[in-house]
Amino acid sequence: MCYEIAPVIVVRMTTATSTSASASASTSTSHSAVRPRHPRSAPRPTLDWRLRFGALSLVWGFSFLLIKVGTDGYAPFQVTLGRLVFGTAVLAAAMAVRRERLPRGTRTWAHLVVAALLLNALPFSLFAYAELTIPSTLAGICNATSPLWGMALSVVALSEDRPTRVRVAGLGLGFLGVLTVLGAWQGFQGLDAAGTAMALLASLSYPIGWIYVRRTLAGSGHSNLSLTGAQLLLATLQLALVTPLFTSVPAHFPLVPLLAVAALGALGTGLAVLVQYGLVAEVGPTTAQMVTYFIPVIATAAGVAVLGESLSWSTPVGAVIVLAGAALTQVRPKADPQLKP
Repeated sequence: MCYEIAPVIVVRMTTATSTSASASASTSTSHSAVRPRHPRSAPRPTLDWRLRFGALSLVWGFSFLLIKVGTDGYAPFQVTLGRLVFGTAVLAAAMAVRRERLPRGTRTWAHLVVAALLLNALPFSLFAYAELTIPSTLAGICNATSPLWGMALSVVALSEDRPTRVRVAGLGLGFLGVLTVLGAWQGFQGLDAAGTAMALLASLSYPIGWIYVRRTLAGSGHSNLSLTGAQLLLATLQLALVTPLFTSVPAHFPLVPLLAVAALGALGTGLAVLVQYGLVAEVGPTTAQMVTYFIPVIATAAGVAVLGESLSWSTPVGAVIVLAGAALTQVRPKADPQLKP
């Protein structure tokens, strides 16, 4: 999701050293700041990239449903902690297989502490709390606003990322879509303000984290897997410290919510990151980031079909407007051919 959700999040992190990269979405997942390193040619994956692209869309799209199911049996912080534990375990196994080591350097680890908070612990927890009172469909659409927040923030924080008329128009269109989803003309009736605000804050946390990572960890020399593994480990430790302060140990462990948390962590937070790295390496970040635009569609379909959540006409219409605006914010001006050497 971004992330997991996102996210696209991994795409933005893996292209962070390029001046053409932008601080925009994904979700719902863990992320790193360095371009993948290929010290030796990797074997070509046996599974076609289109199938992996579709699987990734499904995993991240269903993440919001899994959060909702998980919070039916466990407290939000417990859902987030479990998600991080399972996700970290997957990346730890991948690091062991590939003989990767955790990054070194006090400064790198200090920056990773902040990245873990902004890209994992905080947004994961906010989405879990939000889904106590809002549908998973709405949470998935809120996650799709990350590219809009990212574009707005990049204008201020990234001097090389200048806005164009098309991108500014996309920003305005995207937020018009948000108002449509929320039913602004009806005075936001029937909408839980606190839950919606937490979901939007979670989507805002991602681009803030991306900008921070881009400024502090780009070009660190460590591999994506090493940085992301360390980042998830630190996020797990953060939640392990916070969770006991706000929750008690469950008296019993409902099976279905537990399986949902395990799937959310192992698939949506662990395996999905590895799949995304492979897509970026094979087809490039521009194609790989298109997964972002399928996430809210799948999240909405899953919420309605599986959980029986209600859906008014403004939700899908607004979601389409949000995605159109997000797509416009990613449009880059073509280089003037007369300026080429």
